[in-house]
Amino acid sequence: MGDHDTVRVRLRAALRADDPWTALYLLNTDRPGPLAGAVEELYRSDTDRTAFRPYLTWLLRSLGEPGDAVLLRLLAAPGLAADDRQDLLRAAVVRGLRLPAELLHTYAQDAPASSGGNAGTGGSPAPELVDAMGLSGDPSFAPRLGALLEDPAAPRGRAALALGRLGARAWTAPIAGRLSEVTGLDHTAFTVALELMGDPAAVPHLLRWLAESSEERVYDVHHALVRLTGRDPLLPERASGATYAAAVRAAWADGRTERTPAVVRDLAVESGARATFSVDEGAGRIRVAFDPPSPGSSWPRWDRCLTFDRKPLYRVGSLCDTCELVLTLLDWPDDEAARIAARMRGRLADLDRLDTELLSEWSPVLAELETGHYRALLLDLPLEQVAEPARSWWYRRAAARAEADGDDGERPECDRPEDYWPGVAHFQLTAPVPGGRVPFTYGAFLPSQPPEALDPAAVARHAAAVAAGERPAAVVLGWIDDRYVEALHEERWLVGAILDGHHRLAAYAAAGVPARVLLLARVGEGSGADGGLEGLAEVAAAYGCRE
Repeated sequence: MGDHDTVRVRLRAALRADDPWTALYLLNTDRPGPLAGAVEELYRSDTDRTAFRPYLTWLLRSLGEPGDAVLLRLLAAPGLAADDRQDLLRAAVVRGLRLPAELLHTYAQDAPASSGGNAGTGGSPAPELVDAMGLSGDPSFAPRLGALLEDPAAPRGRAALALGRLGARAWTAPIAGRLSEVTGLDHTAFTVALELMGDPAAVPHLLRWLAESSEERVYDVHHALVRLTGRDPLLPERASGATYAAAVRAAWADGRTERTPAVVRDLAVESGARATFSVDEGAGRIRVAFDPPSPGSSWPRWDRCLTFDRKPLYRVGSLCDTCELVLTLLDWPDDEAARIAARMRGRLADLDRLDTELLSEWSPVLAELETGHYRALLLDLPLEQVAEPARSWWYRRAAARAEADGDDGERPECDRPEDYWPGVAHFQLTAPVPGGRVPFTYGAFLPSQPPEALDPAAVARHAAAVAAGERPAAVVLGWIDDRYVEALHEERWLVGAILDGHHRLAAYAAAGVPARVLLLARVGEGSGADGGLEGLAEVAAAYGCRE
């Protein structure tokens, strides 16, 4: 039996399994090319397509470039049935594929319409076709997309996002001018579309609408103003509801949109191990920011990334508190990140307490952070360096949940450690934080430079200093992340990115000595304020540096 025949037989067996989704997940995809070819062959068979279409299109989405090539060939096939075209088009949109404009113009004449009308008679095209137009890069679609903004029965939010992806700035004012007509996710989509457009012409419209908008729409408008102007005014800590809306309106009431120099203020040292400060008009070079909306998603703001100078470093995932926290390495920052953090290094060689003078000295570095209210904690953390997925808390937490539930059964075969792995060796707490309200509080610090680039000689120097009783400190930008996974399991994470001190942490982990860490954590709006403060207090109580 040839290679192609073997792949086809295995694919058919997976499709006919009692649990096809798990069987397909376990199917060897190390050679996606042959598998993509087998999927295409089955899809072109009327019998197989009818029986297995949802599984086949899912597989094509998961096979990378070979799957993309098959999608493009299938979509270009003449005589494609409407249901097949719709499924394939949805898969192509999820993959972010740029389809030929001629193909989309053809589809626009006879593709399945949304409930608002019939595409062939000038009604609303189906949402996936609207998304594909926005991904096409072809400005000729802008007038048709713009016309959808006026139709309440059309997918108006998706049309606005499509215009934003096209960068069709002629539609900036029409989108901004209709903010008062849309609510809920459509309102969010309209403001995100303006952010994608990047057009300063939207700012006057946003300022006027901010003064008139209802309380629940203020966040979207404020977020768009910050993105479009670069100005990021400090709001009261933990403001919410009417208080938050009033604070946002007051911050923009004078119409000023020019960015002013960042200021670190309200420095207060509570003890040698705890301090607070605020950053007003922060440069935001290091921040957790929303990703551009995923094509095909109904949520305009969902996934987030830890970014440096807007370059994504780690995917952080959504704010959904019933979803699992997952961090994934995307890229390494430029060398400038290390240079900024190194400006704190002189006082970190043997840090044993926090004081106002020290934080004032570091103000130029702290001003590079995002606007907000911060806690600075000096901690002694029992850390280990983990390089194997099965040893990481990202995977082991699921076993802890099963034990808590009294489930001693084996893990499903498809539940693989590498599927939870953040993609890089990192440091983690050797055990969950003791004494917390949440049963499991895990801790993980991820690097901002490749672990393999660490200098063994530098690690040895820090190890000698630690052995001599010194306590060189690492600096971590971190936060508390609270989850109620699947509405069944309370789970809390202390997570962070190492700004400076990779060699120091490696030395501590090798020596088995608690690592001295200066944790900088933003609290308040958008940071899980209540759980964040509680979690930080529990971490400080367990691991705070003793004076």
